[in-house]
Order: sequence, then C-alpha cells, then structure tokens
Amino acid sequence: MISLTDSQKIGMGITGFGVFFLFFGMILFFDKALLAIGNILFVAGLSFVIGLERTFRFFFQKHKIKATSFFLGGVFVVLIGWPMVGMVLEIYGFFLLFRGFFPVVVGFIRRVPILGYLLNLPGISGIVDKVGESNNMV
Repeated sequence: MISLTDSQKIGMGITGFGVFFLFFGMILFFDKALLAIGNILFVAGLSFVIGLERTFRFFFQKHKIKATSFFLGGVFVVLIGWPMVGMVLEIYGFFLLFRGFFPVVVGFIRRVPILGYLLNLPGISGIVDKVGESNNMV
C-alpha cells in the first residue's frame, strides 16, 4: 500500500470534491458556480497531492504550454461566466495535459472485475485499445 502524508490525504479529498463539483455542475446544465468551485478545488487539490513546485513544473513544461493554456484558459472562461465554452476548452486541455497517463489508467481499469469486462466488449475494446496504446493523440 502507498503511504501518503497528511497533506496528500487532504489533497486527495480536495481533488475528489473538485471532480464531484465539476461533474455535478455539468449534470445541472453547466451551473457556473459549481463549475467554478470544482475548478478551483481540482487545481488546489492537485497542488496538495504533488506539491506546489511539482504542480508548477507539470503545468509549465515547454511541450505542455499549449495544453496548459487551454486548460487554465478554460478555467478562466468558466470563472468569468461562460461555462459551456470554458468546459470545452478545459476538457481539450485536460486531454492534452494528461494523455500520458491514459495507458496507465486503461491498464488499471482493465484489471477491475466489472469495468474490465465492459472495456473488453467488441464495440468498446477497439476505442479503448487506441487510447491505451496511443501516446500521441491529437
């Protein structure tokens, strides 16, 4: 089992609340307030989990500037009151930022009993295989 410090545990909780608020904000027809709270909690929780310096280094690497600008630009657009446009920008930036983690996530989900079965269904497995092996999407 992985040992987490107290600040990392707090960060996991904050990130979880951020994802919850983002999901709930999208379910409630892109509610501006919930999406803004979710964005702030997600970024704050991420910085608690991996640390401020590593968060800064992750977002501002030379090859991730485009992805970071889309993601943080989407956060800003949501905060100023255009939730639909902001979430589209954010989702695109999120996929660009975290595409290196997708093969790891797909491999993990395939080992989960019910979800692994669903990912191996004929129509879904081709798409999941492309996401799981491709590191150069977009």
